[in-house]
Amino acid sequence: MTKRMLIMLGAVLLLIALLALGKYLQIRHLIASAPKPGAQTVTAMKVTALEWQARLSAVGTLTAVRGVDLSTEIAGLVRQVDFKSGQDVKADQVLLQLNADSDIAQLHALEAAAELSATVLVRDQAQLAAQAISQAQVDGDKADLKSKRALVAQQAATVEKKTIRAPFAGKLGITTVNPGQYLNAGDKIVTLQAIDPIYVDFFLPQQQIDHLSVGQAVSVSTDAFAGKSFAGKITAISPKIDTATRNVQVEATLANARRQMLPGMFADVSVAVGAKQRYLTLPQTAITYNPYGSTVFVLKPGAARDDKGNAPLLAQQVFVTTGDTRGDQVAVLSGLFEGQEVVTSGQMKLKNGTPVVVDNTVLPGNSPNPTPQEH
Repeated sequence: MTKRMLIMLGAVLLLIALLALGKYLQIRHLIASAPKPGAQTVTAMKVTALEWQARLSAVGTLTAVRGVDLSTEIAGLVRQVDFKSGQDVKADQVLLQLNADSDIAQLHALEAAAELSATVLVRDQAQLAAQAISQAQVDGDKADLKSKRALVAQQAATVEKKTIRAPFAGKLGITTVNPGQYLNAGDKIVTLQAIDPIYVDFFLPQQQIDHLSVGQAVSVSTDAFAGKSFAGKITAISPKIDTATRNVQVEATLANARRQMLPGMFADVSVAVGAKQRYLTLPQTAITYNPYGSTVFVLKPGAARDDKGNAPLLAQQVFVTTGDTRGDQVAVLSGLFEGQEVVTSGQMKLKNGTPVVVDNTVLPGNSPNPTPQEH
């Protein structure tokens, strides 16, 4: 009985061993017949060294060299408007006349009184020579004449204020003032702006003061004129730091002969600092930023060769140190050397040793000054 049980147990163990061997061979066959992953398609370029001009960037505001909202010092009824909206005017050009009839009449009355005082003074001086009156009388006549002439000058100034003139040459804005309209003192008549040249005011951190100087070149661009930049120079640096932001205010002057730039526009300002330097440069799409560091994939030929004797390209991940950026580009400070071929797009599907095929039919942006493109 014991011998039969041992035989049965041995048969069961043999059956289990045969089943396990069959399963192992089946899995091995499936692994061997599974399709191997093919080469991944990427774009790539060789690392090149380019000249970089260090720049400070800021957002600024365009302001007129001279700009003012014209108003009147005294109230009055508009008699005549001598300008049109948007007109170019010269300095001291008459723009508007207020009704001054009563003021002119008052001026004539005061002038007549002054003339009478002058006549009285001449007569009394003659009588003083004949010792007919005292010196005190003549002194009173002189004081009275000065007072009357002062009143004449005051009234003449009031009459002059009824004529509004351009304080400087420039371009007028849009007005809604019409003849017959009553203006109170301080009411806006029209804006006058001198915009050629034009200022751009911007702020930079106090750490950058050492890189700034009057006469330094700046480049200004605005979204109103995409792809176009305007050259200028720094003309003033504030002697005071803003205690709230620790920034310094800088003013640059730009030529604006075509009057394209207008006061109130915001602008991107770029200030060139220092000498040009050469950096290894890549498109920003080539860099993979991770918490543990920035990496790129470098392409190297593999050891194995295909039927035609060509060595396939394999991806190898390396760490790099990046620097400044400009447009689509980034400077690489360490980790690469010039001439290495680096993956610029498609690296998300790569790992070390992945075979790749380079297809540069569609390349990522690599411009230092990119502009929006519409297709």
